[in-house]
Amino acid sequence: MLTLYFSGTGNSRYVAKLFSKGIGAKAVSIEEEVDFGSMMLEHDVIAFCYPIYGSRVPLIMRQFVDRHMDKLKGKDVIIFVTQMMFSGDGARVLTDLFPKGHIKVIYAEHFLMPNNIGNFPLFKAPSQVKVKKCIRRAKVKLRRICKDINNGVIRKRGFNPVAKLLGKIQGSSWQGDSSMASTTKGSMERKAKDGVFISSACTACGLCIKLCPMKNLDKQDGIVIHKSNCTMCYRCVNHCPQKAITTFLHRKVKWQYSRL
Repeated sequence: MLTLYFSGTGNSRYVAKLFSKGIGAKAVSIEEEVDFGSMMLEHDVIAFCYPIYGSRVPLIMRQFVDRHMDKLKGKDVIIFVTQMMFSGDGARVLTDLFPKGHIKVIYAEHFLMPNNIGNFPLFKAPSQVKVKKCIRRAKVKLRRICKDINNGVIRKRGFNPVAKLLGKIQGSSWQGDSSMASTTKGSMERKAKDGVFISSACTACGLCIKLCPMKNLDKQDGIVIHKSNCTMCYRCVNHCPQKAITTFLHRKVKWQYSRL
C-alpha cells in the first residue's frame, strides 16, 4: 500500500503518516521529486490524503491525479480528508476526477482537524485543548480504520445522497465542475488562484518562495511577487514572519497556525 498526501500546514500530513505507520504503508508527499508513476505501478492499493477546500479537492491534488491518471487505472483506492467542519462529500468528490470504473474505492473517511485560517473573524485560533482533542480523535479513528482495512471492512464516508447534495451546494460556487482538474472560469477558486496580496510589511526574506507547493511566488527587483497559481493551502500565510501575505481573504492575519 502507498499513501500519497498533500498538506498545506500539517493536518493532512499528520493523518497520512499516522495511518501509514499503523497500516504498514509508505507515505509520500505529492510535492516530492520522485518517480510517482513507477511507485504507483508497484502498489495495488493507493491511499490519498488531502485537506478539503470549499467541499472540493485542492487544485494541486486534482492536477496530480490528472497527471498520473493512467497509472491509477484498476487500483483499489482509500481516501482520507481533513476538514475544519462538515464538508458533505469531501472524500467522494475525488472520484469525480476519474472515468467510471477507473478505480475502486475501498475506504473513505473524514477527519475534523484544527482550523488554520487566522484572518477570518468567525474562525478563532484553536486552543491547545482543541488541538489535543482533534489529535486524540484522529488516533482513535485511525486505529479503527486500520483494523477495518485489515479485516476487509469497507466504509465510504460521504458517499450517500445527502452528503453528495450538501457537498454540491457547498462546492459549486467554490470550484464549479468537480470533475475538472483545472480551475473553472468565474469560480471562487479561480479568484483565489489570482488573489495573493503581499503588503509593504514584506521583507523579501524568501521563506514563502521556498515553501510554496505551487511555485507561485518569486522575487523580482527585490520584492516578492505571485504568478496567479495559488492553491489556497495557507502555508505562506501561516509561516510569514511579518504576517505580510494573504490569499483570497485579505484581512489582517491575527494569528498563525501551529503545525502538528
